[in-house]
Amino acid sequence: MIHISIVILTYNSANYIKSCLDSVYLQRYQNFEVIVVDNGSKDDTVSLIKKNYPQVILIENKDNLGACKGRNQGIEVGRGEWIFTLDCDIILRNDFMGEIIKIIKSVPKMIGMLQPKIMKIDKIRVFSAGIYVSFLRRFHDVGKDEIDSAKFSKQMDIFGVCSAAAVYKRDMLEAVRGENGYFDERFFFLFEDVDLSWRAQKKGIKALFCPDAACYHYGNSSCTPEKTRQYLCLRNRYFTLLKNDFIGSIILSFVFYDLPRLLYIFMANPRSLRAIKDIFDFKRS
Repeated sequence: MIHISIVILTYNSANYIKSCLDSVYLQRYQNFEVIVVDNGSKDDTVSLIKKNYPQVILIENKDNLGACKGRNQGIEVGRGEWIFTLDCDIILRNDFMGEIIKIIKSVPKMIGMLQPKIMKIDKIRVFSAGIYVSFLRRFHDVGKDEIDSAKFSKQMDIFGVCSAAAVYKRDMLEAVRGENGYFDERFFFLFEDVDLSWRAQKKGIKALFCPDAACYHYGNSSCTPEKTRQYLCLRNRYFTLLKNDFIGSIILSFVFYDLPRLLYIFMANPRSLRAIKDIFDFKRS
């Protein structure tokens, strides 16, 4: 049987983690292990897990080391042939794992990433059907905020997968692992899944959207402040481009997409100026 390692990140997640773990352990397919990486929660997250889910492999970090470092820790501990990264504020549909296993058994060798259909918690709108990259290097969640419809009911090739709920072949992860980990730990949080997907694509490893495996996502359970998120988005967007793209495309993207909006961003969020320094200090690797 195919063994899956489910890697769940927590950070002050007591309001969400029980529903998430209950949905995992209610699955009919049970050949999996659950690894929870807690990034220094100050609420009851850790005690709740220890009391109610003793079977969980729990990694306790003293501080918030970021989503990238946390996921890497879980992947390193996991023994599964496939790794399922899962945010703590997601609830799986009852047949989720069974559908994933069916897909794993049927996909061609070049498929190394599977994207479940991530719905918003209202079960009406789409949160993500994968990652799309535009000509100007804008990165979107496919279908974000759209009403679920027939166009999200068929498997389709996509650029990459959203790590809030994504299934990665371990062989693929080992193939793209760099000196900064599977997920590049310099990113801390945001765009790390775009970068990983892009690195995989450059090695000929493909991603597939799998609508029959569905889950429901609350979103931003970490309560990251908007200005912090804006800073990380600007910085990590260019980390991603510098690592993976051609200089001509980067210049084109800057002139026609970033430049018109930078003045507003810097006025609204002075912290974003720090992102420019970080980008210039960033070493391509």
